[in-house]
Amino acid sequence: MKQIISILCTLPFVASAQVVKLEGAKIHQYKQVGDTKLFLHVYNPKGHKGSDQRPAIVFFFGGGWNGGTPKQFEPHCNHLARQGMVAITAEYRVKSRNKTTPFECVKDGKSAIRWVRENADQLGVDAKRVAAGGGSAGGHVAAATGNCPGLEEKGENLKISSKPDALVLFNPVYDNSSKGFGHDRVKARWKEISPMHNISKGAPPTIVFLGTKDKLIPVDTGQEYDRRMKAVGSQSKLHLYKDATHGFFNKGKKGDHYPDTIQKMDKFLVSLGWLKGAVAKKKNSK
Repeated sequence: MKQIISILCTLPFVASAQVVKLEGAKIHQYKQVGDTKLFLHVYNPKGHKGSDQRPAIVFFFGGGWNGGTPKQFEPHCNHLARQGMVAITAEYRVKSRNKTTPFECVKDGKSAIRWVRENADQLGVDAKRVAAGGGSAGGHVAAATGNCPGLEEKGENLKISSKPDALVLFNPVYDNSSKGFGHDRVKARWKEISPMHNISKGAPPTIVFLGTKDKLIPVDTGQEYDRRMKAVGSQSKLHLYKDATHGFFNKGKKGDHYPDTIQKMDKFLVSLGWLKGAVAKKKNSK
């Protein structure tokens, strides 16, 4: 078991993929590639102990695999920590800072899920209830960890699974074919990294939030993904938001869809037995 490196956000930040401090989070280094250190920003429920076995979720920020920061999912993490989950927003390498491709993004995503499982006993997490979530390109990273085989970082303990037990996806880039988004970034290897084309039996239960006027992810793509999931016997919930555009789910965005997406996310997690229904209902009524 790896020793956990834990740093409170009030302390000076260590050089990493991106410099960001998130109030109330603990920082754990989960990976180092060359001189680049990658961290998880962890929000724990009140009174949380390392001996607990709580469900956890790891969120990946959007930004076209080019930029972005973990701060995007700070509101989601705060909310879910209040609900009783260990909620994490992850750093991963991106093109603008690390000269990387989407393949490295997915490798980092898989490393993050694996690290949480490997250190579940110290984190107070149930290793059998670790979800991945994300928006846009971060939704792609999450979906790829749940569906695409391979793309693992060399030198890691592959006996510990990097596949999440559930997926929470906000306008995810999950079709990388010539008809989808980002095909020019993955080209000849697109089938290897496209979640849509790697759905198979055992795909983790998934909830997807998508706007009907999203110019990057068409409604047809969301519906096809939903169909393929159900065809292999996996739970899939697609929520369409009329006239909403890309990024609509973020807190403070036009249309104020954030509260509704949070409520539906809660209900999904309740259906998995990860949250208590009465608690989720009370929190969402505010």
